[in-house]
Amino acid sequence: MSTLPDQTILTIAEAVSHAHAHWNAGRADQAGQLCRQVLVVWPGHADALHLLGLMALAQGQLDTAITHLQQACMDSRAPAIYFSNLAEMYRRKGLLADGEAAARQAVVMDPAQTSGWNNLGILLQEAGKFAESLDCLERAIALLPDWAQAHNNLANTYRRLGSMDRAEQHYRQALALLPSYAEAHSNLAFLLSAQGIHDEAVAHAQQAIAIEPHFIDAYLNLADAEISRCRHDAALRALDLLSAFAPQHPASLIARAKALNRSERLDEALGFARQAVALAPGNAEAHHTLAMVLQSLGQTEEALAQFDQAAQLPGTVAEAALVGRAVLLTEAGRNDEAGAAFEQALKAFPRSVKVLAGRADARKFRAGDPDIGTLEDCVAEGERRSLSDRISAHFALGKAYLDTGDAARAFHHLDQGNRLKRATFSYDADAISRWVSDIEKIFTPGLFEKASDSHAGSALPVFIIGMPRSGTTLIEQILSSHSQVTGAGELSALRLVTESAGAFPASVVNMTEADFAGLGQEYLQRTEVLAQGRARLVDKMPGNFMYAGLIPRILPGARIIHARRNPVDTCLSCYTKLFAGEQPFAYDQSELGRFHSDYERLMTHWRAVLPPDRFIEVDYEAVVDDLDGEARRLIAFLGLPWEDACLSFHDNRRVVRTASVNQVRQRIYKTSKGRWHAYAAHLEPLLKALEIDTP
Repeated sequence: MSTLPDQTILTIAEAVSHAHAHWNAGRADQAGQLCRQVLVVWPGHADALHLLGLMALAQGQLDTAITHLQQACMDSRAPAIYFSNLAEMYRRKGLLADGEAAARQAVVMDPAQTSGWNNLGILLQEAGKFAESLDCLERAIALLPDWAQAHNNLANTYRRLGSMDRAEQHYRQALALLPSYAEAHSNLAFLLSAQGIHDEAVAHAQQAIAIEPHFIDAYLNLADAEISRCRHDAALRALDLLSAFAPQHPASLIARAKALNRSERLDEALGFARQAVALAPGNAEAHHTLAMVLQSLGQTEEALAQFDQAAQLPGTVAEAALVGRAVLLTEAGRNDEAGAAFEQALKAFPRSVKVLAGRADARKFRAGDPDIGTLEDCVAEGERRSLSDRISAHFALGKAYLDTGDAARAFHHLDQGNRLKRATFSYDADAISRWVSDIEKIFTPGLFEKASDSHAGSALPVFIIGMPRSGTTLIEQILSSHSQVTGAGELSALRLVTESAGAFPASVVNMTEADFAGLGQEYLQRTEVLAQGRARLVDKMPGNFMYAGLIPRILPGARIIHARRNPVDTCLSCYTKLFAGEQPFAYDQSELGRFHSDYERLMTHWRAVLPPDRFIEVDYEAVVDDLDGEARRLIAFLGLPWEDACLSFHDNRRVVRTASVNQVRQRIYKTSKGRWHAYAAHLEPLLKALEIDTP
């Protein structure tokens, strides 16, 4: 019995009932007072302890909540739901084994209790016991088919198992049942982003934030999707909003480091990555992000150590970290170590498409290669594999069958891979043609006459422009073999500083000389750190051909090298590559041919208006036929004394971060000249777009 302030006498059962009523009405103090009065009369009363536990949990007192629930479950009359709730509290505390034991007790006591199966399924999922988790969550849905949360949890398990189609199905089912379910919107955003469907991913992440403005994961998933579609400023804006209420959240710092790394603000990225590791030294994602930033900065040894650390810590990045380590060793020209690293990754993750595709470019396939069979099996699994896995597997098989001389099979897989990739984004070929026309109209000879006649300004930058796969990496490798030249790879800096001034090319019309100079200074601030004290820095982003007319206006001391190659050989090479960066024109033969035509039209324009002493053109075929002559011409254009090391470019051990990394480790070879003729039967849409007749 218990006496209330008005002297009303209540039974224990009535007191507990009143406590629940107070709690449900938001009167926590009165509910707690009644529960404590019950415990004075009846120590260990399960219902009072259970309610006190729920109240403590709501107030953020997890340890207290667990203590109350543990005591409640000691009562022989404690129902199954108490064990289920204790299991969830253990999960939040990270005590997965204790949580699993409590959840199993709950479902033994009451096999029809949906929350018990749901909580057990989540615990097993977090413990990595995905098959058992799947069984539990399917039981929960069988008992309560319209429970949105259970569909969301089941989708999470399917995603962990790699069954992306089933995962997406259950996320969408959860949202059909509960459209305002922020967590399901956020999780679906994560899934879609991982599969390359970035626009819809952004929409779902934004919807999750609109529903629950302080939902941290939604901001992180939004930032990740924006980074994936190369909208780094948008990613940083999302993270700014997150920082307003969670400024020191490790995941926020990690995401910011990723966005800054992709924006080539490398010093800032390094600072945030190191801060994340300091705050969360046991966080595998933090170490993985630090490794990628160090990789961008060319700090290979420390990057390798961080990849190792990420692979050894608990979490979901071990596979990516092992692949990242192997790729970095490949980029550094340490091929034996890279091969061993890929083997290590495959041992840890058998049948991993990321590993198999990652090493496909680094090796020459022969008939009967076991990797071919494994990749074919992966493709045969269809939508049980993620979309990104299927795309990667098709491209890897295309490369494998080209190596073995089976063109029909090769193009079957290349066509499939390109088709799947092309379906993941929007691309408007007409808009590109109009853009090129706008550039031609604005960059007239008169625009260059406004510039100073002198070539004052930094002589550091050297731009190699052209189509991807046209020999840009080969030229960079030759130049960077000189002791006074640093090859920085494909930098986004020029595009980023250009976009910062507004919509290009219209933004150029009203620019003052001070505006041009400011953009040049911003470019140098982003890139000078990469030069490592040398006299020339090579930026070999091929797509900078779009901005070539801006270079003499913002960096009058810079030099521009245009790399040219046979159009069909160039486009064929593009079509056979799954690019790491954004090359949306490359995944459809007709669009690829049309883009090449627009590129040639714009280069004809640049040839007529660019300052001739700052612009040179080099044919890939000429370099192959006369390496010595072309290399000397290039070094002279840079204003540097000749060094014989430029002829031994294949011995250059610098890090190469492009799709041509393995080719430039070899001596000059001529087998790529006219390569397309052997595959003409598979290139009809491309040849038609390029207006090339076949025999």
